[in-house]
Amino acid sequence: MKYAAIDIGTNAARLLIGEVTQNNGHSYVQKISYTRVPLRLGFEVFTDGFISDQKTEQFIKTIRAYKLIADVYDVQELRACATSAMREADNGLDVKKKIKEETGVNIEIIHGEEEANIIFSTFFLLAFDKASPFLVIDVGGGSTEVSVFEEGKKIAGKSFNIGTIRILKDKFSPTIWDDINEWIDKTIDINMPHKVFATGGNINKMHKLLNKRFMQPIRSREFQRLHKKLRKMSYEQRIEAYQLKPDRADVIVPACDIYSFILGKLDCKEIFVPKIGLSDGMIYTMYKKDQ
Repeated sequence: MKYAAIDIGTNAARLLIGEVTQNNGHSYVQKISYTRVPLRLGFEVFTDGFISDQKTEQFIKTIRAYKLIADVYDVQELRACATSAMREADNGLDVKKKIKEETGVNIEIIHGEEEANIIFSTFFLLAFDKASPFLVIDVGGGSTEVSVFEEGKKIAGKSFNIGTIRILKDKFSPTIWDDINEWIDKTIDINMPHKVFATGGNINKMHKLLNKRFMQPIRSREFQRLHKKLRKMSYEQRIEAYQLKPDRADVIVPACDIYSFILGKLDCKEIFVPKIGLSDGMIYTMYKKDQ
C-alpha cells in the first residue's frame, strides 16, 4: 500500500510517496516519489511573527499540488505535519483552517518531541546494534533536536530553538549555546562511547558532497574541512562550486555550525547519516497503524 507524507518544515515543504516493503526479513520505507518546494515559512515567521497573505496563497497552491500528486499515485492515506515555523506563527491555526477549507488537507502542527519520535520510528529498521548507546542530532530550519538512546530505549531528548533560518535571520537567544552545553553536561556521559547519527537535509547534502556511500560515516576531520571551506565561500560561490540549490546554499553553513558545535562538545570522531527524515517516519507510522 502506498502512503503520502507532507512535511511542512521551516525552510521547505516536502511530499514523499512511499510504501513499506521487506527485503531479507527487514522492513524499510521504499521511496516512490519525492517533491520539494522551498516555501521558507520561517523567513516571515521568525521576523514578523506571522505568515503573510501572499505566502499563505503559495502554501495553499503547494498543498493542493501535493494532494493532486498523491491522488495520481492512488495512495492509501495522506498525512501532513508542520513543525517549528507553523508552531510559532501567530496566525498558524488560521492558516491551517484556510488550507483545510481550500484543499481538504488537515495539517497537524506537531511539537519538537513528537517530530523526533516520528523520525525515530524508522530508525529501528536500520541494521546496527541498537543495544549500544547512540545519539541522534536533527537540525532543521527552526529547531534542533538531540535524543539519547541506551539499550534500545530513548532515555532523554531535548528540542532547542536554534535552526538554520533562525541563524540567518538572527532570531535566536544568545544563551542557546550555553543551554545546549549545560543539557549535554547533565544528560550525556561523554566518557561512554555513543554512536552518533545526524539527520536533516543539510547533513544529507554534506554526506553527498563527500561522496559517501549509504551509511558510510563522515569522519569528523573531513566534515570540519568541508565546513571550513564552505564558510569561506560566498553564497554565489557555493552554488557554482557545488551545484547547490539557492535555498540550500544559504542554510548549509549555519546547519554545519550547529552540528559542529554539538559534535565538538561530544568529542565525536565520526557521524552516521541514515538519510531518514520526518516524512519517512510518517509513512512508517501510517503503515504500522494499518497493520
